[in-house]
Amino acid sequence: MNEELVAALAPVLRDLDATCAVRPVVREERDDAIGEYVVLYAPDGSGAGLVERFGAGGAERTADFADQAQDWAVEALCAELKPAVWPECPAHPDSHPLEAGVVRGVAVWSCPKSRRVVAAVGELGGPVGS
Repeated sequence: MNEELVAALAPVLRDLDATCAVRPVVREERDDAIGEYVVLYAPDGSGAGLVERFGAGGAERTADFADQAQDWAVEALCAELKPAVWPECPAHPDSHPLEAGVVRGVAVWSCPKSRRVVAAVGELGGPVGS
């Protein structure tokens, strides 16, 4: 897989690992029409592909992957009969998930109600490396 895709996806996978109750099995795949992409597989065998949708780079690509991973996480949590909210908004527990976006050139998770930035993508659950 190319280095740009790996760099864009790595923070998203850190967030899933740090804060999601369902851990994905991550596989690189290739399709002649799409090219390289990553599939997140749930314990029940279902999967969702994360693909470059907008041709954007940097923070936009990471935020888009975070958005796609969020869709996978909600479905995987639901299938495991767990609360289907990921990542959960710390300001409004049991209410809504955070929203991926880009603020000042950084991919972030924000509260959709207050618009307050909670963390950079890749830093959920504490500082990277903690």
